[in-house]
Amino acid sequence: MLDLIAPLVVPNTTKIVLLSLDGLGGLPRPETGRSELETARLPNLAALAAEAACGRLRHVAPGITPGSGPGHLGLFGYDPLRHQVGRGVLEALGIEFDLRAGDVAARGNFCTVDAAGRITDRRAGRIPTETCVRLTERLRTIRLPGVELFVEPVKEHRFVLVLRQTRRGGALAGRLSETDPQAVGRPPLPVRALAPGARATAERVNRFVAEARRRLRDATPANMVLLRGFDQLPKLPRFPEVFGLGSAAIAAYPMYRGLAKLVGMEVLKTGGTFADEVATLREHWDGYDFFFVHYKDTDKAGEDGDFDAKVDALERLDRFVPAIRDLRPDVLVVTGDHATPSILAAHGWQPVPILLWSRYCGADGVTAFTERTCAAGSLGVLPAHHLMPLVMANALRLTKFGA
Repeated sequence: MLDLIAPLVVPNTTKIVLLSLDGLGGLPRPETGRSELETARLPNLAALAAEAACGRLRHVAPGITPGSGPGHLGLFGYDPLRHQVGRGVLEALGIEFDLRAGDVAARGNFCTVDAAGRITDRRAGRIPTETCVRLTERLRTIRLPGVELFVEPVKEHRFVLVLRQTRRGGALAGRLSETDPQAVGRPPLPVRALAPGARATAERVNRFVAEARRRLRDATPANMVLLRGFDQLPKLPRFPEVFGLGSAAIAAYPMYRGLAKLVGMEVLKTGGTFADEVATLREHWDGYDFFFVHYKDTDKAGEDGDFDAKVDALERLDRFVPAIRDLRPDVLVVTGDHATPSILAAHGWQPVPILLWSRYCGADGVTAFTERTCAAGSLGVLPAHHLMPLVMANALRLTKFGA
């Protein structure tokens, strides 16, 4: 798809906003038969949907649950099956860590385990970032032969682990399994090599985990670590060059800033609230053609299994829609990187709603922004990496294909 689009790009002055509601999609609450989107009062999104082309996005394949990395890569036009990036790389880039070729990075969670070593909380109650900083200090003094270790705090319970080869150490490999079983009541898993050359790296990571357990045993509630998303720095086609767009990313959470940085977007400094993000969008409106704007609260509530909190998060977002429309974007897309149904308290495999507004979109009669109404929209079920060509066409930035 990227190879098809690049030769067709033509310059224009049109403005594009891609608003990603993380974990947007949901499922009906058994007591009411209505999803979070169907329960929330969303007058501004409903009005926008009535003027837009609507449908649903599938990010990977039927039945496959996407992570936030592949989910957003799809939104940016990259086939997530072809361009795979581990979450550790994204987290490291998101905190502006100097990640180098050959480094192995992993996303870490501080978690809670009981006396038998079984996980009771995968996020340690979402400890404050200040506590995370103190705990990473304990782990930074761990030493392993042949590697230099970096342990960096991210936000709340999250941290980054980076292994860097020393002169006396052999080459590192990122093809490693995760220690997070993605469930409570089970112990953390040992790291396994997923490729023959990764065995020595797996042994080093397991030694780090064992030492981390020892150093955190008196920390409450964050007395253990989980590691996932091991990877090394890849090379991806640069988004601004493929699409001919001056591109900016506005996101409060580091991982999404890292993803935008990886594909070549300029990451704008912003505050920690969505009001700050909208203010940043307004401040930089004249400087870029394309804006990726990220909203985290929907996913956070869904992962916590809090249906009412997700409804509240959707309603808060809805109140900002007029401010975004007042900027008069030529193309405005509202969608998400994956579903996070509250009744699953986890990412889901379900397609997520999408609306695409422009002067040329051809409104399709959908009058509410929900899973069921968008299922009847004119976009149908669209592979996520097919979205950007539609965006570019509606922005009048593509010439015709062939004679």
